[in-house]
Amino acid sequence: MAAYIAKQLPDASDVAVSGLERISGGASRETYRFRLSYRQGGQTHERKLILRRDPPASLIDTERRIEFAAYRAFHGSAAPVPEMLWLEEQDDALDHPFFIAEELAGFQAAPQLLFAGGYDAVLPRVAERKWTILGEIAKADPQALNLTSVMEAPALDACWRRELDHWEAVFDTDEAEPQPIARAAIRWLRAHPPPPAQKLSVVHGDYRTGNFLYDEAGEIHGVLDWEMAHLGDPLEDLAWGFNPVWEFGRGLAGGLVPKDEAVAIWRRASGLSVDPAALHWWILFNCVKGQGIWVGSARAFIDGGNRDPILAYAAWWLLNAQDRSILKVMGKL
Repeated sequence: MAAYIAKQLPDASDVAVSGLERISGGASRETYRFRLSYRQGGQTHERKLILRRDPPASLIDTERRIEFAAYRAFHGSAAPVPEMLWLEEQDDALDHPFFIAEELAGFQAAPQLLFAGGYDAVLPRVAERKWTILGEIAKADPQALNLTSVMEAPALDACWRRELDHWEAVFDTDEAEPQPIARAAIRWLRAHPPPPAQKLSVVHGDYRTGNFLYDEAGEIHGVLDWEMAHLGDPLEDLAWGFNPVWEFGRGLAGGLVPKDEAVAIWRRASGLSVDPAALHWWILFNCVKGQGIWVGSARAFIDGGNRDPILAYAAWWLLNAQDRSILKVMGKL
């Protein structure tokens, strides 16, 4: 890695990498933290950095260039993200493609810690910031961010169909056993399509509690895991956080506040409307999408492309919970 970075910093000397360690938990990219030091302009520089490397097989198959572009587009905006440094799409340097970014150090991400009691006083602040930031993402102009050059821009009335087609195909390809509950939900979704999107927005794709960095005051300092980012209906992003599996057993949106309160925060920040029937459609869709992710996770492990235990654990832990969530949203539990 030091040799690779030295090529990116031709005016630097004494380039060194230390403290390299794997960060557990991620299943779509291998994530490592490390410290970079080098001399340039007569001074010694040090930075805490993150490496995100493609694994042999993943919980989800995503395009690293799109993830990198999404981070870069929002850096310095009202949606806080780490700075992206280098994107490498060849295998030569580290066996698999990767990118390197700054580490936002000193903050927490784990929902388990957030809900352990020590942060109870600031949970309303976390909720306010969480859905305000999501509203800012929804409000942003993809063309002004230059994201239409790297992300497909569907017609407003085609956003739902593209996403549903994609995730149904995941079941067709990856399911290791029949998924009758998810298949029933897919039939209902096709029979009751939502209205066209009110605007074309950047959709983070995995905006939930656990994918942002928070502090003891309830401030959010970084939105992470943009690997499923795309252009689509902004209600898709809002609804992902209302998938019941992301309530963490607390009966609240994202484990934080009642759903209506979260919707109100998002509406104020985004300036967009929320049609209840359309939101219901997208919540059910996101339950199907979630099950598609867990099915894909199991397939990657079963096929032996990636034997990381997180892939088997995600499927074992969430397949039944996601079925129950689908039934709950359909009023069939």
